[in-house]
Amino acid sequence: MKQVKVEAQAEGKSFALWARCLSGCFASTSTLALTFFLVLLLSACGRTEEPSASSAATPVVQKATSRPADAESRVETSVVAYSSIKAVLTLAGKVAYGEDRYSKISSPLQGRVVEVRAHLGDHIKAGDVLLVIDSPEITAAYSEFVKESSELEYATRAYGLAKDLYETRALPQKDLKQAENDLIKARAEFRRTKERLLSLRVPAAELDKPLAQQKITSRFEMKSPLAGTVVERTVTPGQSVGGDPSQVLFTVADLDTLQVIADVYERDLALVQTGQVATVTVEAYPGITFAAAVATVGDVVDPNTRTIKVRAWVNNESHKLKPEMFARLNLQIGDATPFLAIPKEAVLEIDGKEFVYVEEAQGRFVKRPVKVGTASGDQVRILEGLQPGERIVTKGAVLIKGQEAKG
Repeated sequence: MKQVKVEAQAEGKSFALWARCLSGCFASTSTLALTFFLVLLLSACGRTEEPSASSAATPVVQKATSRPADAESRVETSVVAYSSIKAVLTLAGKVAYGEDRYSKISSPLQGRVVEVRAHLGDHIKAGDVLLVIDSPEITAAYSEFVKESSELEYATRAYGLAKDLYETRALPQKDLKQAENDLIKARAEFRRTKERLLSLRVPAAELDKPLAQQKITSRFEMKSPLAGTVVERTVTPGQSVGGDPSQVLFTVADLDTLQVIADVYERDLALVQTGQVATVTVEAYPGITFAAAVATVGDVVDPNTRTIKVRAWVNNESHKLKPEMFARLNLQIGDATPFLAIPKEAVLEIDGKEFVYVEEAQGRFVKRPVKVGTASGDQVRILEGLQPGERIVTKGAVLIKGQEAKG
């Protein structure tokens, strides 16, 4: 600003001298005209200097652009090496009843329920009565049994008599054969009616007694085929049952020992063996493990999930585990064979394919496809794609993936 004022004062002095010269040259001109002429010159000089002064006083400012934080400062790398941890293969599954340790019980005959003796949660023994049914089927079947029993007794006596007469030549051979055929038919019918009563759960010991000593009524006692707990009941007194096997009246199960049914992928199948020690965890009891052992490994691959079923027995004496609970089956793989392991965070996935970022040079990363398996809670086992000694991104891989997407 000082420089501008100095230049203005210098120009003012030169203008004043020039004005005096003009006034001398044009002395004959009137004072008013000269004054008007001087005002015009001053105003013109002022308009010429204003843009110059404004241009000097206003500096040129460049717009700053904010740069994002350097992603590499948040990227961590480490060298791929063999793991020193004990590998654990974790399989997703659910809790289920043991295959031979539960039974869905239905009525073998038609009738009306007159008494229910078992209730939900009851602990019962094998052979305990669950309910009593009044069934006309037993009455009809027993009447036929008595009839065929009499027919058999008559046919037996007739055949004995015919045999004696034939031996004395008092009876022709054809009559003996006829008596023999009648006896065979009577035995077959008697056996059929007896089998019918046995299918209605009439005790065989009772049927082996003489007819006069047999005590068989229309009441049928339905008994439990195994010991366990009543976990389901769908019957009430007075209800009619129809002898339909799909009409389940009771479910009795042994809850002390359950099974966990889990899925193992083909790539991990070689790590699972029958008798392998395992533990089971469920979300209901964080921090609690249940002892288990592999019972069977399936022989068929599910075409939809590409997995194989693994069944493991699990100890449930505390009855904390419930059938249909989601569970994790943790198999101890062992440390006989070393394996490569990397943090789970290092593995990314796109379109179902897994990959990691390998550092080829300082600050330069290359995407590498890999195949992984479970090693532990925060580690994965490298099956294919990496070699010991290679350096990979263990933290911040998502940032590199984002920069790649932006181009």
